[in-house]
Amino acid sequence: MAMGSEATTKIIGLALAVLGIDLAIWGYQLSDSIESEVTQAITGSDTDKVMTFYIAGAVSFVVGLYLSAKK
Repeated sequence: MAMGSEATTKIIGLALAVLGIDLAIWGYQLSDSIESEVTQAITGSDTDKVMTFYIAGAVSFVVGLYLSAKK
């Protein structure tokens, strides 16, 4: 594999890891919204929107770490 593509893969991996953290933070902030608090009070669980941000953030973070650590 060419040296430039390894560097590009690592940069993309780091970007995905940062994006994953941002999505998780965004999901956490959404969980404090009025809509989410009402849904939590009624159903006892987070809204689908919040869970989507959490899951997308976790997947993005893990893939980003994998790409960054890959030789």
